[in-house]
Amino acid sequence: MVEQFIGTWTLTASENFDEYMKAIGVSFATRQIGNMAKPNLVISVDDTGLVSLMSETTFKTTEIKFKLNEEFDETTADCRKTKTIITFENGKLVQQQTWDGKKTTLEREIQDGKLTAKCIMEDVVAVRTYEKKA
Repeated sequence: MVEQFIGTWTLTASENFDEYMKAIGVSFATRQIGNMAKPNLVISVDDTGLVSLMSETTFKTTEIKFKLNEEFDETTADCRKTKTIITFENGKLVQQQTWDGKKTTLEREIQDGKLTAKCIMEDVVAVRTYEKKA
């Protein structure tokens, strides 16, 4: 389940992220910051099954807390207000955000000890790779 995702992960590679941010409507100035940021992803789970996903950068720290399969309101790092649901499918944490008639999907999975986050908006796909901190 989610246990394999628990820990602190550091961004080591990012492909096509600027195109993805453009596709979801992020402004140029915010994209500049987004492209420079090298977030740490901190994932934990408490005794009640509440999952915390924190993204820490020198610019901004955002955190969402959620239970799998339960929709919640999220304010994203780029200030979109979304309806979000996160499910666990085929070993992946699948996050779906819906806002203003749009929808994006983030698929996080562990491959070869690394966490990959695939960000999908229509036909634009970005892949961000994180390595676990020792």
